[in-house]
Order: sequence, then structure tokens, then C-alpha cells
Amino acid sequence: MNKRLLPLALALAGALAHAAPALETVVEGLKTPWAVAFLPGGEFLITERDGTMRTAKAGGKPSAPIQGVPAVVAEGQGGLLDLQLDSDFARNRTLYFCFAEPGAEKGTNSTALARAKLSGDNKRLTDVKVIFSQQPKVDSKLHFGCRIAEAPDGKLFLSLGERYKGMQSAQTLDNHLGKVVRINKDGSVPADNPFVKTPGALPEIWTLGHRNSQGLTIDDKGRPWELEHGPQGGDELNLIAPKLNYGWPVITYGENYGGGKIGDGLVAKAGMEQPVVKWVPSIAPSGLVKLKSAQYGPAWQGSFFTGSLKFGYLERVKLAADDRLAEQEKLFEGAGRMRDVREGPDGLLYLVLETHGRLVRVKP
Repeated sequence: MNKRLLPLALALAGALAHAAPALETVVEGLKTPWAVAFLPGGEFLITERDGTMRTAKAGGKPSAPIQGVPAVVAEGQGGLLDLQLDSDFARNRTLYFCFAEPGAEKGTNSTALARAKLSGDNKRLTDVKVIFSQQPKVDSKLHFGCRIAEAPDGKLFLSLGERYKGMQSAQTLDNHLGKVVRINKDGSVPADNPFVKTPGALPEIWTLGHRNSQGLTIDDKGRPWELEHGPQGGDELNLIAPKLNYGWPVITYGENYGGGKIGDGLVAKAGMEQPVVKWVPSIAPSGLVKLKSAQYGPAWQGSFFTGSLKFGYLERVKLAADDRLAEQEKLFEGAGRMRDVREGPDGLLYLVLETHGRLVRVKP
């Protein structure tokens, strides 16, 4: 290198190193936070798994619990879980949240989706209505799924776990276990759902063969993407399309806890979809977003981001134009269990750190 250019190169390298993305705490003092949404005016709306919903401002303390949240089953992996503002929230103050809903029989529960309005002072929910309730209700504290996404046409997608005990039911259409469902905002069934005219099928079903989905997002083409946990390996990122079967528990890249194949030990079978990305061993991904903004430069723009519950880092996944894996990168290792990942109105990434009770953002 030209000696006259060396100081410039060193200065540039130093500036780039100094400008590397870093985590900045925005809100702390939360109790097992699960999801975050962004209110007009800059406040955050946050769910906590024990059944509370709070607001907070950057640098401030969480508010008192918002009134009007229905009773939730806050046991095991259940509780008050995902949260999604309506696309027209600024006008209608409508939001959606999913939670573990108690059943009539003792010990039973299932994932439910509710619609409500947030009062103008952000202190209470009104007009609360459950618009979807997973059937059947079962005696289980595991695998609720419970991620929400609104498509450009206003339809709502909801991911549903197979409740662990119901793994075989993920392959049948007479229940909501291990499914992604699609409904209208009033809870009714869209006429173009793929199984509406299938005898014996529940009409809300969009796809089947899922295990425990912890991520759901809509990309810039209007396509739903889903993340799910495998059993000791075999976590998946899937492109979701109507009527398709994603294989669980017939095919999986995971194995039984403690070792041993699941079923026939198949990783592929005709008529069942392969994941776009798989993780072996598991990272326990949670939260999913495809970054639209250019705040972090071209390398990150258009990448998927998910948090690892198991290893406590942020994972970046970049796909090629044909939706094949192009890049993977681990970021902020050791940051803590990441439960949710969202892109804020400012184009920055926000991460919900479950174990530390914090909301942080990624500074570019």
C-alpha cells in the first residue's frame, strides 16, 4: 500500500470498528417480558408472561399494569404472549394479543387470540373479545406457539403449537394443534382459506405439520414466514404457503430429548415441505423480523433477525433471491435470552431480553 494512504486506511478501519452496532438499554425493570409493539408518540407497549401489559418510555420505568387484560394461564410456557397493533391503530386504537386461555375442565387450556381497544390514556383495554380459540383444549403447559402477523390484505395469521402431547394431531385437520391459522379481524373465516370445503377440516387452518412456532412475520412481498422449535435439533425457518404440510412429526432434523429417532427417523418425505433454513443443534429461535430499513447498511438490509433463547444471541439470516440461504451471522453473544425481535418506526432493531427484564435496541 502507498505509505501516504496508510494513515487514511488505519483511520477508516478505526472509524468502522468504533461504529460497530451495539446494544443500548431502552427500558428495564420488566418481569419476564414477551413481546413489544410501538405506540404513536414513541411509547412502547409490552406484554409480560404473568398476564400483565404495560407501557414505557425510553429511559423511563414501566407503567402500572394496563387494566382489562383477561385471565391467562401463566404456567409453564403459557401466559400473556404475543402482541400486534392493528395496521390502522392510529385511527382505531385496536390491537390483538394471544395468550394461554383456561378451559372449562380443570387443567385444560389452549392458545387464544383476542381483539381490544387501548384507551387514549394507555391505561386500560376496552371492547375485549376473544376472536379465535384453539381447539381442543388440552391438559398441557407446553408449546403454545402464539405469534401474530397481519398480512397486507388485513387478514390475521396466528401460529399454534401442538401442545407437546398432541404431536400426532399436527398431521390431521380436525383440530388446531400444530397449525398456522388465518382469520378475518372479526374472527370469521376467509372464504378463500384452503380447507374451507374439505370435509372434516377446521376452516381456519392455513398450514399443518408444525411443532412449536415462536416466530411469524410478513415479508416485503406479503409472504408469511414462520420459525419453529425442533426437538433437540431441527429448528426451522419456513416460507408459509396455503395448504402445505411442514412435516412434524413425520419428518424432522431433530431427535428425542435424551437421544433416539422420532418415529421412523425421516428427514424428508414426498408431500412434506423442507425448511428454508434449519438449525442443528437447536438455538431455540424466538421472534422474527425481516429488516426493511437501511439504518445498518446494505449487509443487514433485507436480512431476517431472530433471537436465540438457548444461547442468548441475535442471529442474522440473509437469503438469496431464490430464497436459499446465503449468509448467517451470530451477533451480541451472551446478551441474554432474546424473546422478541422487532423493527421500530425509527428503522432500528429492538430486542426483548426475557431473563434480564429489559428492552434494548441495536444502535447502528
